[in-house]
Amino acid sequence: MSDARPELRIVYDGECPFCARYVALMRLREGHAVRLIDARREPELAASYGLDLNAGMIADLDGAVHHGAAAVALLSRLSRRPGPLASDRLARAVYPLMRAGRGLALKLLGRRPI
Repeated sequence: MSDARPELRIVYDGECPFCARYVALMRLREGHAVRLIDARREPELAASYGLDLNAGMIADLDGAVHHGAAAVALLSRLSRRPGPLASDRLARAVYPLMRAGRGLALKLLGRRPI
């Protein structure tokens, strides 16, 4: 029996504590066939999108690719309980702070950007 749910691929930095936690918190499996892709473990697949993962995670919903703030907004809208970041406008406003926090966390943890 095949899974008729739309495929949702989430490409993220598995060594970033914020990225990993955010992805874990999203309850998306109910309506979507979710595939989590850690860009550090599957670099070729992550690179195939041609997007800078240091600039943001990727959410690919059945071929419609969202990057950075757009990915965060999409994931929030798709979650069981959408939060304030479901708004594209708010996600774009807050996302630079999220990226800065990721950069600082990686630096403090002694981890390299992707």
